[in-house]
Amino acid sequence: MELDLSPRLPKKVYGGDGGSYFAWCPEELPMLRDGNIGAAKLALEKYGLALPRYSDSPKVAYVLQGAGTAGIVLPEKEEKVIAIKKGDSIALPFGVVTWWFNNEDTELVVLFLGETHKGHKAGQFTDFYLTGSNGIFTGFSTEFVGRAWDLDETTVKKLVGSQTGNGIVKVDASLKMPEPKKGDREGFVLNCLEAPLDVDIKDGGRVVVLNTKNLPLVGEVGFGADLVRIDGHSMCSPGFSCDSALQVTYIVGGSGRVQIVGADGKRVLETHVKAGALFIVPRFFVVSKIADSDGLSWFSIVTTPDPIFTHLAGRTSVWKALSPEVLQAAFKVDPEVEKAFRSKRTSDAIFFPPSN
Repeated sequence: MELDLSPRLPKKVYGGDGGSYFAWCPEELPMLRDGNIGAAKLALEKYGLALPRYSDSPKVAYVLQGAGTAGIVLPEKEEKVIAIKKGDSIALPFGVVTWWFNNEDTELVVLFLGETHKGHKAGQFTDFYLTGSNGIFTGFSTEFVGRAWDLDETTVKKLVGSQTGNGIVKVDASLKMPEPKKGDREGFVLNCLEAPLDVDIKDGGRVVVLNTKNLPLVGEVGFGADLVRIDGHSMCSPGFSCDSALQVTYIVGGSGRVQIVGADGKRVLETHVKAGALFIVPRFFVVSKIADSDGLSWFSIVTTPDPIFTHLAGRTSVWKALSPEVLQAAFKVDPEVEKAFRSKRTSDAIFFPPSN
């Protein structure tokens, strides 16, 4: 059976006046199930609150749009109340309880990418809600809830039955929500639009990599992430992950062309992508991208905390390491053609600006 690597948009799972929750479905994007990857998106309207929850999977959250507040509680730790804004990345290990709130006019949109190896369902996240119509309290009898928290039956019924919303609710504008605390962002959030660049190629592209140095919780999550932005008509060099990692890519902005080549030299994907689409590059497959005039940016996770990539163009490409005679024989070309091939790209760049 042939792989279907076509980029996909998410489907709405639930929502209401406060906002909506979307997820990519393994039935439509089989590579999610095959690679044990989950992908979802939260969109909150003004005064929208994503009720407290925890998940069966570690994730990285990336703020695509807007600004708001996030509450994060690590196991046996105090709550961190964090101001979040566009470009923020947040590592969410196992056992973390979170809530998300938008008090701005602009919609707050947060992307979640993560692994589902230990999840209940391969290729999708399962969230466990602490409150609401499907919260954990609703599953226990009033006797159990009352005894656990030393409450009378009347209070238990009010506590469990008052919130009829499911997952996302809209709170009254008069309710004063917690204010972000100064210093709580430190160690929890990295803004990829403001962080020092790991790669910066003039007129080509820029990369910010999430790692244990700039975001320590990445080590607990167990996989890496990056934000890549390439300029108009620039190219991202063909390359592959040489450590058996999957690349899960969400198009943040702009548009462009993508080609993926797999085993037997077969092109398995040639497509045009734009903001909102998600696709997965299988292990060892080679991928390259060329931006349209408006540029192209994407946020990716790679299913290993310390990914190793091999690029097939530029000074450090594998071609430069191979002997000229081997290349002549392998390509079956004369020395002049081999020399031209070897000498054309002499920079370390992984992004190539358009030719003049």
